[in-house]
Amino acid sequence: MELLALAGLIFAALAAVLWAVHNVIVRIATRTGTVADTLAVVLAVNFVCLVPFSAVAYYPDYGLTPVAAGAFAAAGLAGLLLGRLCMFEAITAIGASRTTPVVSASTLVSTGLAVWFLGETITARHLVGILCIVSGVAVISWLTATDAGGDTSLRGIGLSLLLPLAAATFIGIEPVLIRVGLTAGTPIPVGLSVMITAASVSYLGYRRVRDGAISLPRHGEGRRWYVWAGLSSSAGLIAYFAALEAAPVVIVIPILQVSPLVVLVISAAFLPRRVERVTLRLVLAAAVVVVGAALVSLSG
Repeated sequence: MELLALAGLIFAALAAVLWAVHNVIVRIATRTGTVADTLAVVLAVNFVCLVPFSAVAYYPDYGLTPVAAGAFAAAGLAGLLLGRLCMFEAITAIGASRTTPVVSASTLVSTGLAVWFLGETITARHLVGILCIVSGVAVISWLTATDAGGDTSLRGIGLSLLLPLAAATFIGIEPVLIRVGLTAGTPIPVGLSVMITAASVSYLGYRRVRDGAISLPRHGEGRRWYVWAGLSSSAGLIAYFAALEAAPVVIVIPILQVSPLVVLVISAAFLPRRVERVTLRLVLAAAVVVVGAALVSLSG
């Protein structure tokens, strides 16, 4: 494996851990706060942490072409805004330990689009790994319904997965658009700043139209969790972009699916059982997802 590809795998693994921490923090924050406030603060922290640096460090040549700017802006709307919104709602509804593995289905969207539009290739080992990921997600989907004592019919399970699968779709589109922007030679921080700006402006505009005023939460115990969610998200985004620049989408994205295992470990160790119910079957299903991610990485 080439050194550059190895660096991509390391950055992808780091992003997976940081995003797992982020998802658990979101679970804690939304117990006392709202998804709308959580998303607003996370976007604000992302903007403050990353955009000013890019604006100063790369002035006056930001390396942006119209195609790259459009690709990054679209990626921000898909992943940072719509994907996050669906994922935060899902975490609030069914928990981080169940949402995170289901969102792993984004690898199918990313891989399919990367092969179709970017000309990247997949191997038999890739396919086996992807099948493992899908199988693990299917089991977790069933456990989500049965553990909650809800409707275990196909319709009931489908309804419980509506939000996380919507998040998976939007998040799966994002890396392919990012790859398009990076091939134009745009620096990672600049591309990320365009994404964050597009997502922030769009969401704040939506809040302005809906609520008539824009305000961030100033009080409450959940405020610090909002900020920590934003910080972990910002660090994860940097690692994620670095991984995509060093390695192909079909390698990077499945490796990010290690996040479910990290979420399970953190949830079992630090969260009360009434908040996140971690069972042996859930751990085994998440392990299948991780095995799939490992198979995909080894095929590089």
